[in-house]
Amino acid sequence: MLADLFGTPIIPGLNSQNSVITAEEEASLIAAINEQQLTPFQFQGWLGKRLTVSFGWRYDFDNGAFAQADPIPDWLMPLKHRAATFANLHHEDLVQALLIRYDPGAGIGWHRDRPVFEHVVGVSLGASANLRFRQRMDNGFKRASVFWSHARFTI
Repeated sequence: MLADLFGTPIIPGLNSQNSVITAEEEASLIAAINEQQLTPFQFQGWLGKRLTVSFGWRYDFDNGAFAQADPIPDWLMPLKHRAATFANLHHEDLVQALLIRYDPGAGIGWHRDRPVFEHVVGVSLGASANLRFRQRMDNGFKRASVFWSHARFTI
């Protein structure tokens, strides 16, 4: 659990673990991701600067539909198994892999993960980042930030 100085959860249900893979594994995963046919993120006719590819299932942001995609490749299976173990899930519960590469200058705006899969496990590679979260409240937004180091699992 990610907590503040007083032990209060920063975001209930958010958990992370650093150094879940070795530097060699991280470099190998980054190289494998870079070999994929990554395409610009598409959202309602707009092209984002981040590059993506989905395995297992993909979500179409233009029509809100899910469709089957190519199966999760063998080179991702060890990471999928580790991610499932971290999240106290069976590896078969993780049915989609969304790979996203953020090149310099490619940020991400506020978004909401689609609840169709129930569980989201994130793996950060290559660089650290400050993740900002917000929750809509009656009088505005409740906000929190978490510094994310690379080679980290998150649920």
